[in-house]
Amino acid sequence: MPVRGIRGAITVEENTPQAVLLATHDLLNTIKTTNATLHSEDIASILFTVTADLNCAYPAQAAREIGWDLVPLMCALEIPVPGSLPKCVRILIHWNTTLEQNKINHVYLRDAVKLRPDLLKNNR
Repeated sequence: MPVRGIRGAITVEENTPQAVLLATHDLLNTIKTTNATLHSEDIASILFTVTADLNCAYPAQAAREIGWDLVPLMCALEIPVPGSLPKCVRILIHWNTTLEQNKINHVYLRDAVKLRPDLLKNNR
């Protein structure tokens, strides 16, 4: 079975655990809703990255809180490119699925829509 990637990102209003986790919940739930056949047992792993200005919580905690506690999760720091989008959580889900790549719904929310305007069909 092929492994496909689901990309997504969301900006966070402030560097507090509550704000980071709420934003990550929003991102994960939107990804689940827009990829209706996504089930945790089909997820090979998830990589989360955060910008350096978000250092108060691990976004992977939000995945555990929605029941994805058996999915391998990893958090990392995003490369600090000058002028890049601040207060941003990015995600890459490695999904075992037979769906074609063009059927995968990537999700960019809040100010993160600037990152991939070519994928605007699932953004808000």
